[in-house]
Amino acid sequence: MIKRLRFSFFAITIIICLIIFFGWIETISAQKSPISHPLTPLTEEEITTAVAVTKKEKTLSDMAVFPVITLKEPDKQEVLSFTANKQFQRQAFLVVYERSQNKTYEGVVDLKKQSLSSWQEIANAQPVLLNSECQLISQLAKADSRWQKAMQRRGIQDFDQVKVSCWAPGILNKQEKAKGDRLARGLSYYQGDRWNYYGSPIEGVLVTVNLNTGKVVSVIDRGTVPFSKENWNYDLKSLGKLLTPPKLLQILQPHGRTFQINGNEISWQGWKFRYLMHPRDGLVLYLVNYQDGDNIRPVLYRGSLSEMVVPYGHPDPTWSFRNAFDVGEYNFGVLANALELGKDIPENGVLLDAIFANEQGEPVTMPRVVGIYERDNGILWKHYEYNTQRNDVRRNRELVLTITATIDNYDYSVNWIFHQDGTLEVQNELSGIVLAQGTALETESSDNPYGRLLAKNIFGVNHQHFFNYRLDMDVDGQANSVMEMNVNSVPISDKNPIGNAIAVAETPLTTETAAVRDVDMKHNREWMITNTDKKNNLGVGTAYMLMPTGNTIFFPTEGAEIRKRAEFATHHLWVTKYKPDELYAGGNYPNQSQPKEGLPKYISDDESLTNEDVVLWYTMGMTHVPRPEDWPVMPVHRVGFKLVPRGFFSRNPAINLPE
Repeated sequence: MIKRLRFSFFAITIIICLIIFFGWIETISAQKSPISHPLTPLTEEEITTAVAVTKKEKTLSDMAVFPVITLKEPDKQEVLSFTANKQFQRQAFLVVYERSQNKTYEGVVDLKKQSLSSWQEIANAQPVLLNSECQLISQLAKADSRWQKAMQRRGIQDFDQVKVSCWAPGILNKQEKAKGDRLARGLSYYQGDRWNYYGSPIEGVLVTVNLNTGKVVSVIDRGTVPFSKENWNYDLKSLGKLLTPPKLLQILQPHGRTFQINGNEISWQGWKFRYLMHPRDGLVLYLVNYQDGDNIRPVLYRGSLSEMVVPYGHPDPTWSFRNAFDVGEYNFGVLANALELGKDIPENGVLLDAIFANEQGEPVTMPRVVGIYERDNGILWKHYEYNTQRNDVRRNRELVLTITATIDNYDYSVNWIFHQDGTLEVQNELSGIVLAQGTALETESSDNPYGRLLAKNIFGVNHQHFFNYRLDMDVDGQANSVMEMNVNSVPISDKNPIGNAIAVAETPLTTETAAVRDVDMKHNREWMITNTDKKNNLGVGTAYMLMPTGNTIFFPTEGAEIRKRAEFATHHLWVTKYKPDELYAGGNYPNQSQPKEGLPKYISDDESLTNEDVVLWYTMGMTHVPRPEDWPVMPVHRVGFKLVPRGFFSRNPAINLPE
């Protein structure tokens, strides 16, 4: 019996070793497998090659950093005409910043030829704020005697108990603009022995640092304001008594998942698309197609979060600069979290890794940053027939592709949601910790209209979150036009005697300047992207609708500096003719940017939009007047939009789903 057990143990050990070995071989094979599609993300080897080629062909200093290294997107026509085993270009795009020279360069490396095919200095451009720079800001602030005295005036002697949070400089004054230095600002929080320091802002203290020289430019101290001494940790031990948990809810797929993953291509319920994790943009979708019977029909060539802006609405000079461009100032994609099954996404999901480059140009694998899962979302369609008591109903299955990025205190989830009825939805989720202001107030007061009290000595400043999405639409091909649809009441007349008529008016948006538009609830305004070359069974051009859901207006007043730098947020819709280098609504380098970058420049040539390859830029936002229930971590707020088929299909495409 003992011999049998020993043999069984030995056999099991051998089997486990073989499984591990072959699993290792499979992993290595996957990494070494040939790159089979032009939109395959850069591999570790390609990142290493791109940096080595750049350093070989250009003399870089020891202070040179690489804010962005990513796939140089191939020519669109090359991608659309690509077939298996066909040769294609393979290039890497790099942003290189020489801190000592305060110069920014863009390079393109031909990975097959291992040569630098393009190199140019970008004048007056400041790339994203980097992690090493945030560490430098903290060191410089704590070593500055002015900052130390500001802490001591507040009774803080141990500077290790203070956390310095780094911010891009935001709105610059005239002197800062004139010098053109690379700046950053530091906010101070009392941490003490707690890990959650956001509830104890050291109000009125602002440090500005010159990152080129490594020196503190200025320290502002507007006077001592009480800060909260409470423990705002929210781990289970700190919270004490917990609510009664709900009963276990399990999501099971005993027959496996419905979606298939092949490299970076995903297929599900008629949908097929590719995805890529970009260090700046985050989650990018490509080649979103729908298989309609035997026909594979394009809908969207490329979709991504283009830019964000978060303007804070307090006039105090230590607050008025705070207008974060969270994509272009901080690299949204690099800040993606490692997700957890059963927490960030359901247990039936799959978590996927991404490869980025750090600022030294070294490849880094970020584990589990992309989640994909199926979920039930109620009823897809239903009718109950009274005469026969027949009940026809289908459940609504959705596929969700998601990432979450944390930018200091806020957490942002980006969700692309695929529906069985041909709808593609974007939903952003906002959570995290409200950026708090220290205050002497302990009870609510009407004297401060710029926000609301969250807790004793903690004030939530009114602010907004705006997201711009770039949508390179290819509805049944590239020859698209855009129509605006407005619903109108019809005046009482001989033709409408009781005033009940509702009319729809369609207006073509024929040029780029004419296509700068806003959401209008009074007219249920929507925008239709149509292909007049492809007719449906009713003789009308096939189309998709951009349907807004919740939205808001940009509240900074006319003439405000942030309106000039974030002009994309002042209107909900912009439409441009496709140009491959027009990728960012706020411009390529929004950090310390000049006014009218991005979309205002893109539309300045006012090109035609009729039967063209068009790009829609949709801006959605939410206005946040904080409330006590948002503290210490706010429940999720959601904002989004939908791309919905209109005459794209001949009938409900989900009508023939089996029960």
